[in-house]
Order: sequence, then structure tokens, then C-alpha cells
Amino acid sequence: MIGAIIQARCESTRFPNKILSKINNKTIIELLIERIKKSKSLDVIIVATSNDKSNQQLIKILKKNKIDYFIGDQNHVLSRYYKAAKKFQLKTIIRLTGDNPLVDYRLIDKYIHNFNLNNYDYLSDENPPTYPDGMDVEVFKFKILEYAYFNCKSKFEKEHVTPGIKNNKDIKIGKKKYKENFSFLRLTIDEKKDYECIKNIFQNFYPKIDFTLEDIIKLYKKKPKIFELNKNVKRDEGSKMNTGQKMWKRALKSIPSGNMFFSKNPDITLPNLWPTYFTKAKGYKIWDLDKNLVNDFYLMGVGTNLLGYANNEIDRVVKENISKGNMSSLNSIEEVLLAEKLINLHPWSDYAMFARTGGEANAMAIRIARAYSKKDKIAICGYHGWHDWYLAANLNDPKKLDQHLLSGLKTNGVSQSLYGSTLSFNYNDFKSFEKALKKKDVGTVIMEVMRNEPPKDDFLKKIRDECKKRKIVLIFDECSSGFRENYGGLHLNYSVNPDICMFGKALGNGYAITALVGKANIMQKSRESFISSTFWSERIGYTAALKTLEVMYKKKSWELVSNYGLKIKEVWSNLSKKYNLELKIGGLDAIPNFSFNSKNHLKYKTYISQEMLKNKFLASNIVYVSTSHDNNILLKYKNKIEKIFKEIKDCEEGKNIDNLLETKICQNTFKRLN
Repeated sequence: MIGAIIQARCESTRFPNKILSKINNKTIIELLIERIKKSKSLDVIIVATSNDKSNQQLIKILKKNKIDYFIGDQNHVLSRYYKAAKKFQLKTIIRLTGDNPLVDYRLIDKYIHNFNLNNYDYLSDENPPTYPDGMDVEVFKFKILEYAYFNCKSKFEKEHVTPGIKNNKDIKIGKKKYKENFSFLRLTIDEKKDYECIKNIFQNFYPKIDFTLEDIIKLYKKKPKIFELNKNVKRDEGSKMNTGQKMWKRALKSIPSGNMFFSKNPDITLPNLWPTYFTKAKGYKIWDLDKNLVNDFYLMGVGTNLLGYANNEIDRVVKENISKGNMSSLNSIEEVLLAEKLINLHPWSDYAMFARTGGEANAMAIRIARAYSKKDKIAICGYHGWHDWYLAANLNDPKKLDQHLLSGLKTNGVSQSLYGSTLSFNYNDFKSFEKALKKKDVGTVIMEVMRNEPPKDDFLKKIRDECKKRKIVLIFDECSSGFRENYGGLHLNYSVNPDICMFGKALGNGYAITALVGKANIMQKSRESFISSTFWSERIGYTAALKTLEVMYKKKSWELVSNYGLKIKEVWSNLSKKYNLELKIGGLDAIPNFSFNSKNHLKYKTYISQEMLKNKFLASNIVYVSTSHDNNILLKYKNKIEKIFKEIKDCEEGKNIDNLLETKICQNTFKRLN
């Protein structure tokens, strides 16, 4: 019994339901079946699909057309093939996939003839291939499929069926070669542009369905533009990508930049290899779309989860209040309780206001400061979000913001009327601050208390004194630094109080909440401007923040994360000395970071992420420490990264780092690589 088993599913990550897409009122899977039905060698055609509920529509179509099918394991495709072949008592199997509707039945017959004539165990296109991508036909005996089923152990072999067969050294393998090399021609469907190309091919031959590969080649030579739609899609790209990367490619087709948070763009860490998406997170552990567990020794939600992912105490009170209702026509008491709590922790302040995000809070603070000072110009130091008033600094000079976290920030869409309204100064450089204030109408100074290095030579105090002298509103942006080195704002450590201060990220331990606290005479100016938003009144953020503050106080979390961060810095310092690597180690103790004093810094950074991921770590050159991190995971981290530092030492001494990299170098600017 000779049978074709068509691997088909609707839950494709990059192009969902692609096999149900229609061309001339017929689905892709129906077109494929109609074409191969003309084969004189096939005894049966079977569609092997998975038990995922998304395939129900496919099964209805198969039943309607009286096509044999088999439902098997969603991820163990090798198992699905073996059990389908066994059920239908096949001796010889032709493996096809549902996203290749142009497979030529004559090609199938030629393969089977050649397979039988030479008594092969396995037959396919040559490697490297010569047939167009989409004319994939593999023929093999049931006995070697059975051997693979019982002996293949790796996830890749189970998902892709024939790699485990081809690795069997005891079988007779045959390879067919096309008369010309047309491997560059893409006739398969993985993405929307593939579908459009295939659709155009079918419409060129309509109403004829059983056109041949030779007919397609002739069409290519006559109308090559039809085939240019998908020429940039790489052959077999999907088999080399994790599910997260496939989803990222899909996201780029529906979200302009792929996502809504630049720091989670995979290109800034490990292009084409980063898992990108998660299904579950707990403590410092994350499970990706492929159910792989990785240890987060990197961003911890970009600083949002200081108490670890899915903290039981915080989640419990949030769930309780959700069950009572998150929104209503009345206000939640938690808003008042959180305001009182934050003011109590910062005795210099009198009022509090709230938003969901740091960007919103920064915009509110600037609005209030301008309302008070009656002056438009702002002096900035640090990173303060995406709003026009911040990006306006680059209207004067496109590189003005390069030293404030993100370089290459574009000003497209920012009103040219803001030219000269935002001036920047450098941290620990009081002269650059004085230079910015030469514009006499500066009414607001907004800055981070610290990012990579502590204040020197009374830098913060000098700025406070100068702002007071000039009646300038001083804003401290502590969205990142707040509650990491003490129980409140980092500014408390330096006994320098601002007029307004912002807290975010760690405040809600993963729930959206950002706060402003400030002096009465300034904060009351908010009443003279319209500052209001529906979801600033929802209950979850306030509830989470109150419980987060309670848990922080109970654990003395700021001491735990700072001490742990010091241990990380010590690991880096010891390794840099051991392997004679020049490292600049900085950042808050709770957010340690390092950089290589080398022209290959970005390559080394990419290599670290690449190799640590292989060892089940999300890692780069920065760690947002959480209370969930323990000494056991630190020891594992130390052991893994030491081997990488040793390789980097060899590269500094002449070994080519490019030969170690398996992907593109991570990006270091806002310019997107995708």
C-alpha cells in the first residue's frame, strides 16, 4: 500500500489558517488534494492533522470531500505520521505538507518509480536542493519510519519527521536532481506574500488545476514579476526559528514596530534567536511559546517585577478585588490610601497623583511644572519617555539625546514649533547644566537621580540650589530607581528633595501603576489644567501598589536586591581580572550593568545572550535584580558566564568573534533592524 500523508494544521504561527485560504473558491488544502489525486501510483491520500481545536474547520472540509484523515499529537509530528501510516497499513509513504499546493502529481509518480527501481529506503531532493521550494516530496519505507518513531529523542526530530530518518546510517538513501537548479523559486506558503504569489500562479492557469512544474517554470520565464512577491523569504526559514520568532515576524505585519515596548524588541538582544514571547512567568522563571523554561537574569519585566513574577501575596489581593469589580462609576478607596502612603514616605511632599505608565506620569509632571512656572522651556538629563516635549531636544541636534539611554531617537511627527524648547545637560557635569540654563526662560528641570554612576561633587545639591535660586521646578524621574535602594525615592539617600518626584516600574510589581508626589503649591496647579483619563481610576494598580509596598517593607526588599546586585558586580569584576578583560561596571547595585572597553562590545554582548540562552538563561550586560533571585541561580550564572568570558578573552587575543556568532549583531540604537 502506497500512501501520501499530508501534514496539515491550521495553528500556524506566522500565517494562521493558511491551508484554509481560498484561491478561486477552493482552499489550499483542497487544491493540493485535487492535484495529487491524479497520481497513478498512490493508493490512498491521508491528511494528518493535530488534536488542536483550531483544526475543526479543516476536519469538516475533509469529511465533506470524503478525504481520509488522522488526528494525532500537536507537537510530536513524527508520532502523528507513524500512527497514521500504521492505521492505514502503508508500506511506502510519500510525505507532503499542506502548505505546498503546487506539488506536481507527475513528480510524485517519478519519485515512486525511482524509489522502487533502486530499492531505496528514503528518497528526496538533493541537498543542496535543486527543485523549487514547495515541490518537496519525500518517499520512505514504513519500517524506517517505525525505527525513527521508537529511536528519535530530540524535540527537533519529533517535530520535523524526517531528520531522524536521514540520520540513520544503516539505510539506503537516494537523491533526485532537477534538470536545472530552480531552488531559488519559492512555491510554498509560510507568509501572506507567499499566498499572494501562489494565488497569482493559479489564476494564470485558471480554470486548469493540473498544470505541471514545467508549466510553472515557463510562466516564471515569461512573467518573472509574479514570482518576485516572496523572493526575499528564506527557504526552510521556519524550521530554524523558534515559535517566538515566528510570532515576531507575524507581529511585524500587524503592529508597525512589532510591539509597543522598544526594550522588548528581540533585535536589541539576540536577533532571530530570542524567544520573544512568554506563556507563563513565576519567580525568576519564564516559559516561552515552545514551553522551554528560561531563567531571567536580565530585565525582569524591564524592572517591573522587583518581587518576582506572579508574586503570590500581590496576586491574591488583586484577584480578590477583581472579583469585587475593577471599575465602577464610583472611585476606589485604594487611590486615597496609596496617596497617603506615598506622601508619608516622602515628608517633603503634600499631594500625589497617579497614572498607568511612566510616559504618562512624565507628561503630567511637565504640564504641572509649566502651569506653575509659566515658562515653556525644559532642561532634561536622562530618559523620560516618548512624548514630543522630550524628543524635541533632538530638533536642535539629532544626537542630543544619544547620551541619555537611547541613541538615534527620531523626531518625525514632533512639531517643529518645539524647536529650542527642550535642552539637555549631562549627568555629573554642572557646567553643562549651567549652559542649558543660559536660556533665561527655562522653567523646569527634569532628571534621573542616578542611572550608571552616583552623583559626584554635590551634583544633585548644586542643581537643587540653582533651581531654587532661579524659581525653576525640579522634577526627579525615579520610575526606574524608586524603591530599589531604600524604601522610597533614591533621592532620600542624598538628602536632596525635588519639587515633584515620579515612581513607577517596581511600584506595582508588574501591575500598571505610576505615581507623582509633589509640593502643595506646585501640585495644586494641576487644577488649573485638564489632566484626566478613564483608566487612571481603575482599581488593580492601586491595589497592587499597596500590597507591593507592604511586602517590600516586610522583606526589606531594597536591602536584598542591592546586596545581590553587589554579588553580581563582584562576579563580573573577578572574571574581568581573571581573564584580563577591560570592563566598565556600573549602575545601581539593584540594577548592575557592564560594558566591554572594546570595539567588539556589541558582538560580545550578542555572544553572551546567544550562549547563555543555550544554557537556559535570558542574559545580557544588565540585570534587574528581584527578591526571587537566589544564590543557587547566581552560582549557575557564574559558572556559565565564566566559560563565555574565557572565549571573549581568546577573541581579544586574536580569535574571530564573528565565527562564534550565529545571528546578526544586536542593535544599539533606535534604528530598527527588522
